[in-house]
Amino acid sequence: MAEGEVNYASVVFKRNSHPPPQARKEEETVYDEVKGQNKTTEETAVTNAGSLLEKKANNRRLQYQRLACCLGILCVILLLGIIAVIVVYQQSKITNLTVDVQNLTTRNLQLNSQNQQLETQRNNLTKRIQDLEKNLNELNVSRAQWSIDAYCPKKTNGRQCKPCQKDWEHTGSNCYAYNNADPPHRKTWEEARQDCRGKGSDLVVVHNEEEKNALNTYSVGSSGTDGYWFGLRAEGGRWKWIDGSDLTSYWTPQHPPPAADGQCVMSVQNNKWISVSCTEKKQWICIMKALSV
Repeated sequence: MAEGEVNYASVVFKRNSHPPPQARKEEETVYDEVKGQNKTTEETAVTNAGSLLEKKANNRRLQYQRLACCLGILCVILLLGIIAVIVVYQQSKITNLTVDVQNLTTRNLQLNSQNQQLETQRNNLTKRIQDLEKNLNELNVSRAQWSIDAYCPKKTNGRQCKPCQKDWEHTGSNCYAYNNADPPHRKTWEEARQDCRGKGSDLVVVHNEEEKNALNTYSVGSSGTDGYWFGLRAEGGRWKWIDGSDLTSYWTPQHPPPAADGQCVMSVQNNKWISVSCTEKKQWICIMKALSV
């Protein structure tokens, strides 16, 4: 029994070593299926590998696109920054130009104002010179006897004109110069008049109360017979002013004495006019028209 089982087992082993056609067919079928599965698996693996490569390529392409997008955004931001800097610079430049224009406008207004002031000063000086020339023509004084510097001396800030020359006193519309010379330097009436004429003036003539009061005021330190010559003398038995007009009034404190040729009149303070010889030597007072300033 045991031997028969051993034989059976041997037979079975042999049968397995040489399967029948049906079994071989089944094995081939199984092999084909396995082979087919392997092939399918390989194809699937290849497909999966291709998909993986394609996915990686897509990812890489996406990364490139993102990088390009970032670079583009960065360029836009940089461009906007440059534009902003340019705009700010231009605005700053425009502001500076506006300030410069305002400064130039202000300076131009200042220069115009200074020019108007200079023009006004020039016109005033021109008028003063014309007045001087008129005064000189009235007094028949030549230009050789006259200088503009006497009225309008030069200073650091330009000429400044005064109504009267230096050392002359201004009263009303006239300028007066009293010559209170010491006895050795005093003059006769005719010498005194020549001295006044040499200064572009003449001896004082009185035609109103203002001029009468001025003559009295500038008869400085006079008293008794020590007075000042002025422009009144006897001619042809009449008292005449050096401008040719007759004496009509203003003799104080009493009426004038008879006019005798060779007699001239001097002024003593306290409103006294005294007739003395024209050859006596006295002090004298000159007069000229004041400049309108």
